[in-house]
Amino acid sequence: MMWEKLQTLEERYLYLEEQLSDPVVLKNQQQWQKYTREHAELSETVEAFRQMKNVEGDLREAREMLHDKPDEEMETYLREELARLTTIKERLEEKLNLLMLPKDPSDEKDVIMEIRAGTGGDEASLFAADLLRMYLRFAERKGWQTEVIDSSPTDIGGFKEIIFSIKGRGAYSQLKFESGVHRVQRIPATESGGRIHTSAATVAVLPEAEEVELTIHPQDLRLDTFCSTGPGGQSVNTTQSAVRITHIPTQTVVTCQDEKSQLKNREKAMRVLRARLLDNLQAQQQSEQAEERRSQVGSGDRSERIRTYNFPQNRVTDHRIGLTLHRLEYVLQGDMEEIITALTAHDRAVQIKQI
Repeated sequence: MMWEKLQTLEERYLYLEEQLSDPVVLKNQQQWQKYTREHAELSETVEAFRQMKNVEGDLREAREMLHDKPDEEMETYLREELARLTTIKERLEEKLNLLMLPKDPSDEKDVIMEIRAGTGGDEASLFAADLLRMYLRFAERKGWQTEVIDSSPTDIGGFKEIIFSIKGRGAYSQLKFESGVHRVQRIPATESGGRIHTSAATVAVLPEAEEVELTIHPQDLRLDTFCSTGPGGQSVNTTQSAVRITHIPTQTVVTCQDEKSQLKNREKAMRVLRARLLDNLQAQQQSEQAEERRSQVGSGDRSERIRTYNFPQNRVTDHRIGLTLHRLEYVLQGDMEEIITALTAHDRAVQIKQI
């Protein structure tokens, strides 16, 4: 079955090559760009498939020559060649299995992340700030852009809640497994007795929705304005710049007060609203799928405890895949590659088993 799919993809690839040099297509820049993107997406798969066909042809030829009972020296060479080609074939099969996995349509999207302090009071809000710094530093390492959309800071430097965006190619594919409950075990700065406390914060990772993906009717929205309550100076706190948008059909409520401009706050709030509505829509679609088709990495449920950050042992543990690293200080500095790579590999392995 996969061979037939690969042949179909190769035929599509050849068709796109012809279209990209067609004068009619060249005049239509929108169509040309669409074909160019699709051609680029197929190139790696088609190249691997062509290599596989060449290797299988060489294997057949080597087996036929071996079947003809050659002399001892040639037989030794052919058996070594068969072993070498078989290894190459296995690697190509593994690569093609990965390339043929269904792609998450949101993988290339920018993301909106929401971090909320959970159980633990002031310590939970400080941990929320630690998680924010971790993600911002990770984004910086990747060369991505970040922007705070809305925040509810505490007096001691933490956050009750903070919403921010990360813009960069593949941001969602790298961060989508971060949704869930993050737990911290450490001696809080507010603890005078030196006892280890356990606190938590929840993280939500939403693919940022484009306006064309969702139809939001103006009559379905209720807009309220009010004075900002957070820090920011006299103009922020005395003008009706803060915005609250309610999506009436779903009762989804978004507020934004970080900007002095009501218009900018409204634009940011709409970005968050679109992302939440798209996330809800995708969650409904996923719930309709069979249980065995869901990724065992995690459903993205915000109530699912996914990771523990243990300061006394300098340990971070991802409970979904049983990964433990004794380099917590580096992870909190944004060095998350090992965790993200392991989660992605596990998810792919699960998908391959389900094919």
